Amino acid sequence: MGVIKVAVTGASGKMSKEVIAALCREDGLDPVGAVSTKATEDYLSLPDGSGLIPLSSDLEAILARTKPDVLVDFTNAEYSFSAAILAVKYGTRPVIGTSGISQERVAELSKLCREKSLGAVIAPNFALGAVVMMHLAKVAAPFFDYAEVIEMHHEAKADAPSGTAIATARDMAAAREKPFSYSQTLKETLPGSRGSTVDGIAIHSLRLPGMVAHQEIVMGSLGQTLRIRHDTISRECYMPGVVLAVKEVLNREELVYGLDKLIGL
Repeated sequence: MGVIKVAVTGASGKMSKEVIAALCREDGLDPVGAVSTKATEDYLSLPDGSGLIPLSSDLEAILARTKPDVLVDFTNAEYSFSAAILAVKYGTRPVIGTSGISQERVAELSKLCREKSLGAVIAPNFALGAVVMMHLAKVAAPFFDYAEVIEMHHEAKADAPSGTAIATARDMAAAREKPFSYSQTLKETLPGSRGSTVDGIAIHSLRLPGMVAHQEIVMGSLGQTLRIRHDTISRECYMPGVVLAVKEVLNREELVYGLDKLIGL
């Protein structure tokens, strides 16, 4: 097809601002509308100085007015789900980068996409390096009985643990076709000090200023450990994955969960 029209929610947020800037840089992608609960103006100035696009706190108004091909959302799990449902009903394909959407809601959105023969993408992480990290963890998982995940994010991240950490643990357990062995301590002096568990994998969350997004997977067996780590230095690293998803979602007729499916891993 020709130019892909894209609307973006959460337009006042840091990630959404990066998305709009990336859309402006990419040939064939056209930002046509923006949504923000903090909207006080009717239009948003594009960061490259190329013009103005409609801005509103009302997503349905933007969908009806601009008729985008794709809606990109990096807000929060509650809003992302309702936004995705509304977008599909308007014939717009959602690309969702929000973590924390429940499996039940993913299944509900997937069912609606199949009924409408409309593509959608939900990805726990749009950084290509993080996707490769998760893939390598799955490859290694069958060779180890013990594993833990440490995920580290900036202090303003709303949820813990991260969607990437949960997805990583689930994928690793699926790869070995059984839960990992969990090392239960005899005495937990401080409740929660061993983290939360997913399929036998303890997940630990750090929230500190100075961090963006980081994850380390540690697998252990007798006499050895294997560490796989990814560090996000800036939010720019997510943009190639977002652009890829925006282009690829038009070729799909159902929901795709995970960027790995789009890059052939």
